[in-house]
Amino acid sequence: MVLEVLEYPNKKLFERSVEVDKFDTELGGFLDDMYDTMIFKGGIGLAAIQVGRPIRALIINLVDENDTQNKDDLLEIINPKFIKKDGEQLYQEGCLSVPGYYEDVKRAANVVVEYQDRTGKVCTLEADGLLAVALQHENDHLDGHLFIERIGFNKRKKFDKEYKKKPKRQSL
Repeated sequence: MVLEVLEYPNKKLFERSVEVDKFDTELGGFLDDMYDTMIFKGGIGLAAIQVGRPIRALIINLVDENDTQNKDDLLEIINPKFIKKDGEQLYQEGCLSVPGYYEDVKRAANVVVEYQDRTGKVCTLEADGLLAVALQHENDHLDGHLFIERIGFNKRKKFDKEYKKKPKRQSL
């Protein structure tokens, strides 16, 4: 089922999400709905808070070398904790909650994340490149932050000015 994606400046996007402590069929169904929503909206990542649920869960599904998103490559990351962040990279980011806006953001180049899967099993993931960026971007959502908070004062001022001019979009 496709869920409604909250868009900036919705105040719920700035809430800190709470840890997941129940790994059951309801959580699995919600993760499936998040996946349907992300694919429908054309995204590569989605945090639970973006669809109105303030729990520490996110999904990421990068495109492969054939430019397709293979569900077998889907990452379901619950209660993520960054064990290591190092290096630096600049990557142009966009966000389903800030549609139509893209900007360069500086993030760690290499990360190690400990998390739980949909069954509660503890896993570790090392990532670099776009996957490292996506993990940090989606985790920011869980902490109540959007990528536009990381773009610098002048770019943010310009964004806020342009955003106020945009016509308000209707929800589905």
